[in-house]
Amino acid sequence: MIERLQDLNFLHLFYFWMAVRQGSITAACDHLHLSQPTVSAQIKKLEKSLGHQLFDRTGRDLKLTEVGGTVMEYADVIFSTGREMLGSLRGLPSEKALRLNVGVPMFVPKLITYRLLEVVLKFPEPVQINYHEASMEQLVDDLVRHRLDVLISDQPIPSDNKINSFNHPLGDCAIAFCAVESLAQQLREDFPNSLRDAPLLLPSPNTAFRRNLDRWFDQHDICPKIVAQFDDSAMLKEFGSGGAGIFPTPAAVVDRVCRQYGVELVGTLDEVRSHFFAITAQRRLIHPVVVAISEEAPKILLDMRKGNSLTE
Repeated sequence: MIERLQDLNFLHLFYFWMAVRQGSITAACDHLHLSQPTVSAQIKKLEKSLGHQLFDRTGRDLKLTEVGGTVMEYADVIFSTGREMLGSLRGLPSEKALRLNVGVPMFVPKLITYRLLEVVLKFPEPVQINYHEASMEQLVDDLVRHRLDVLISDQPIPSDNKINSFNHPLGDCAIAFCAVESLAQQLREDFPNSLRDAPLLLPSPNTAFRRNLDRWFDQHDICPKIVAQFDDSAMLKEFGSGGAGIFPTPAAVVDRVCRQYGVELVGTLDEVRSHFFAITAQRRLIHPVVVAISEEAPKILLDMRKGNSLTE
């Protein structure tokens, strides 16, 4: 069984991949303009080199073994990437677009993420964004494996974490509360005291956003009346738009939230801040697009309502 990448015959792997995609070795041979003995022999050589049978040959149908299914998954990635490479080179005689592989945890507000990534649209060179949304744990794993260039997060990686990653502060903004018109009118006059009895839609307890709010609730002896908790910030706003309760959002995007979801500002807590970070595997920012985002972020996150906030 081969153990080194340089010993893997990618042509044999390609024949196997084509046979599975075409549905039979005969169909693969027609597609490749090769004889059936040639393709069958190459696939058997691949099986011998891997030390596993890839096809269950007990029946007439082309059926993958469990190992064959695993190999096919990897082959799909390998040859799809190869096709993408050829496509990107076609028609690009001199200049290749920069790529930004960015990961964003699920609860980071989509509007904040968009505002930060909007910088890419004004970048002097062509940039292709590859956006990935997943749990923080999965994204950090992808970052240290160099599958991602940067994470945009509302919480830093702890300094005592053994993972080789670095936090780059992008800025912060206050937290605003929004609700549909009828509920906003009820709660606005006595805000933030009105939060004591208000139906609240909140992010999940495991988010930095929620922890910041919980600290403020504790400091002001507020036991929130929680109607629902969400892992997805967009779904939280959808429920708010339907009148299910009052909900928090970063003040930097409150105007957009009000327009998009048909809600009104109830009030702003300037003392509760939402912080944002660019997290990279390098101590210094290297990727030119990430550098541009870092430079523009403080202006984007600047809370224009500062000084008009309502606090207890």
